[in-house]
Amino acid sequence: MGLTGDLATFVLFGLSKSYKWAIITRSLNGFFAGNSAVVKSVVAEIADDTNRPRMMALLPLMWNIGAVAGAAVGGLLADPANQYPSIFGRFDILRTYPYLLPCLVGSLTTTFGLIVGLFKLKETLVIEPAVPDVVTQETGIATEATPLVSTAPQQNGEPLPAQSMLSLLTPTCKFVMATNLLMCLAIAMGDQIYPIFAASAPADGGLGFSTRDIGISLSVSSVAVLYLQLVAYPKLVQKYGTLTCCQMGLKIMTPFFFAMPFLSLLSSSIENMIAGKTFMRLPMPTDWMSFVGFEYCMLWILLIGLLLVRITGNVLAFTSLNLLVSNIAPSKATLGTMNGMQQLGATCVRIVGPLISGTLWSWSIKHSVPFPFNSHFVWILCSCLMAISCEQDKDCVVPDL
Repeated sequence: MGLTGDLATFVLFGLSKSYKWAIITRSLNGFFAGNSAVVKSVVAEIADDTNRPRMMALLPLMWNIGAVAGAAVGGLLADPANQYPSIFGRFDILRTYPYLLPCLVGSLTTTFGLIVGLFKLKETLVIEPAVPDVVTQETGIATEATPLVSTAPQQNGEPLPAQSMLSLLTPTCKFVMATNLLMCLAIAMGDQIYPIFAASAPADGGLGFSTRDIGISLSVSSVAVLYLQLVAYPKLVQKYGTLTCCQMGLKIMTPFFFAMPFLSLLSSSIENMIAGKTFMRLPMPTDWMSFVGFEYCMLWILLIGLLLVRITGNVLAFTSLNLLVSNIAPSKATLGTMNGMQQLGATCVRIVGPLISGTLWSWSIKHSVPFPFNSHFVWILCSCLMAISCEQDKDCVVPDL
């Protein structure tokens, strides 16, 4: 159901011609976005103590690859009739709906997942039938099929009742969920503001990038994601533990948010030099590279470096939090509830995060206010949220399974 609804609303979003239509279809798309919690539960149910870190690392790997590839597809294929008139200029439908093509390309992955889910995916939560006690109630005699020790959880001879959602909210669970909320809020705000920051003029505290530049900047880190998820993370979690890796990820992302807006200074320097000014020129030889060319290369090098730092932090923090949620679940039967609570919290903050970041960005560039309340304000707020989540995560005690 989730994939079917996601597929339909994704295509409908590409047919948007008004802001109202886009908001409605995007909201409907979010309504069918509950598969994240389902997938986490499925992976946790089929994994064991020997392969759980590596298998859970596949989830953010797919997420990051999708996010990077999706951003690249969106940036490179948006408005194709104008970007590539020789190829798509003759298709009137792409002129009428300039964002239909990237939505159609993106929906191919959903279609593939839907087909695989229908024909290949089987139920992973196996509920075993109740096993009789050592002595059967009917005859009072044990048989060969009767186990010496009952495997069903019991209290005073009676099976334990199913745990409610409130009973799962132990102090450790509260710490993990609160860390997840703050981290997701900071990342949702950062993800929302980066394209706006990159597309804004340097005079407004941005980078002055085109749509294609933004897509390229978000796609270059895909190779690093493969290495971090498949090779580095399993080794790190085996050496340092899940909680330590989570704290490392939060610490890494804290300076990233603080440093990102300072790239606008370099972009402003390039813009001033193109206009005939000499602000912040570096003493580099002019026979092999112009001043503008050098600073433009430095802008991209620093930007890619910061984005790689962000990806590293994302991999460590997100993967570790998924593992922590699985580790604190009392049983496999409660994995769905635990992952559902985690996903519910993340979804709620992803609703308010873009609203907060967009409002603060608009306010900061419309008013001439000094640092840190200028264009740096949103980024500094994200950095503070990440620092708070890292600080409170120190009080969390979670067993590494």
